Amino acid sequence: MFFSGQLDIGHLHVQLGIEGLQATIIPVMLLLLGILAITMPAHHVFYGIIALAVGLYAIVGVNLGGFLIGTVLCCVGGVLVAAWMTPQARANSKAQRAALAAGDSE
Repeated sequence: MFFSGQLDIGHLHVQLGIEGLQATIIPVMLLLLGILAITMPAHHVFYGIIALAVGLYAIVGVNLGGFLIGTVLCCVGGVLVAAWMTPQARANSKAQRAALAAGDSE
């Protein structure tokens, strides 16, 4: 997405301006969301949903979201971040499932 606002394709020249500013702000925001998801995993669902929203906005704001490659990568990353579980959360989930299975068998 960074470089899609600064391209010349044949006779097509991509202009910079407000759209060029978006081509800088959106990738920086996505990078910041990724760093925040790693450093503060308790809020990973929020960061993943915001990353999905920013990635979908990039289709309109940044030359089809980095010619759709950036948008696809952003949506995959946002889904992975939202679905990510810390090892402690995974252990708690397994314990809850085991407790439910033990309760059903009685």
